[in-house]
Amino acid sequence: MTEEARQHVVDADDESLRHLIHEHMKVFAKFTSEDCAACEALAPPFAKFVDAPENVSILFVRLNSDQNPVAKKMMQEKIAPFFVSYCQGRLLECDALTEESQVVAQLDRLRTFAPVK
Repeated sequence: MTEEARQHVVDADDESLRHLIHEHMKVFAKFTSEDCAACEALAPPFAKFVDAPENVSILFVRLNSDQNPVAKKMMQEKIAPFFVSYCQGRLLECDALTEESQVVAQLDRLRTFAPVK
């Protein structure tokens, strides 16, 4: 993906997420909820990760679980926000994270994951 074609954070719904994870090699998704203090606290670091040069090959996606039925069901089982890593259309990791260091660790694992060729 070229820098010109790169989008910052893509806002998606359940259906568009399914398409995005198959159209892009690596996707890092953040599921949020409107009344979530931890979601708000992690918004600035999430934006910073998008702009980091080492993450240029990763598509960053944000979903509002309150407006997406599948995401809303998942959010009822986990606290918000939670982050999901995908590679080649497959879910690699999914976890409820509340600290920036936890998000960095998951993002590092996605970045270094070697896709099947």
